[in-house]
Amino acid sequence: MEILGIDIGGSGIKGAPVDTEKGVMLTDRHRISTPDGGKPDDVAEVVGQIVKHFDWKGPIGCTFPAVMKNGFAYSAANVHDSWIGTDAHRLFQRVTGCPVIVLNDADAAGIAEMRFGAGVGHDGIVFILTFGTGIGSAIFVDGTLMPNTELGHLEIRGKDAEDRAADSIRKQKDWSYKKWSKRVNEYLQHLEFLFSPDLIIFGGGVSKKHEKFFHRLDTRAEVVPAQLRNNAGIIGAAVAATKLV
Repeated sequence: MEILGIDIGGSGIKGAPVDTEKGVMLTDRHRISTPDGGKPDDVAEVVGQIVKHFDWKGPIGCTFPAVMKNGFAYSAANVHDSWIGTDAHRLFQRVTGCPVIVLNDADAAGIAEMRFGAGVGHDGIVFILTFGTGIGSAIFVDGTLMPNTELGHLEIRGKDAEDRAADSIRKQKDWSYKKWSKRVNEYLQHLEFLFSPDLIIFGGGVSKKHEKFFHRLDTRAEVVPAQLRNNAGIIGAAVAATKLV
C-alpha cells in the first residue's frame, strides 16, 4: 500500500510516499523549512505544498510535535502556542483535500522503528528517543504503544530535559560530543530510575554519529541507534494512516 507520510518538525517539514508493507520511501523526501513562528495556517500551507509537489490524491499520515488526541493538538512544542486546541486533522484535510491522520512525531518514529527498524523482535519496555530540536519519546510495552509520553519535558536540574540535552542545544552551545554526552547520560539514567526500560533506541539526525558518543553512555538498558533515522517519522506516519483505507 502506498501512502504519503509527512513529518512536521521545529525546523523542517518533510514528506515522501511510502510503501507501508516494506517500510521504505518510494522517492527522495521533499523538505521545506518550517515557517518562522510555526503558526497553524502557515504550517498547513507548507503541508499543502508538499502534497502538491507529489501530486498526491490519497490518504496522508502526518506527524506533529505535540500531544495529539483525536486529531487535536493539546500542547505546542517548538511551534506556536496557538496550536493548542487546534483541530490539526481538520485543518490539514481542508488544505490538502485528502483524508489525513495526525499523530505525535515521536510516536510515529517509534511505530516505524518497532515494525521495520531497531525494535523488530523486541518485547518488554522499549523506549524510542528522538534528539533534535527537542527530545521526543515513545514507549512500547510488549509491542503496544503508550502514546503522547512527552518525556523530553521531564525536569532535570530545574529545566526541561530537552533544554539541557537536545541536539539543538549541543549545536547552539558548540559543545563537544564528550560534553554533550554527559547531559544525555544524566537524562537516560533518570529515565531508567523511573521506568527501567529494556531497550533504548536512540533516534534523530545525531544518531548517524552515534560512534562519537555511545561509548560514553552508562545505562543498564541496551542503547542502539535508530535504523530509519530521520525517515522514521515519515514512514511511521504513513503506516499509522493505513487505518484510513
